Amino acid sequence: MREIRVVIERHEDGFVAYPIGLLGVVVGEGDTVEEALADVTGAITFHVETFGTAVWESDNRVLDVELRTTHV
Repeated sequence: MREIRVVIERHEDGFVAYPIGLLGVVVGEGDTVEEALADVTGAITFHVETFGTAVWESDNRVLDVELRTTHV
């Protein structure tokens, strides 16, 4: 088992979740945070089982994420 950080975004039509530090495109979605997290967890598991442990970014590990809001 491995710990991974997941970003969860709230949009008008639901939630989108994606992992940080994983090579490839892995996304989950749902009507709630819990649904999006469950969906992305399943997607991460499938991704690692399909492509192997090489999908983990070992050389460029993200230690922390900072969220900021800006107005454009």
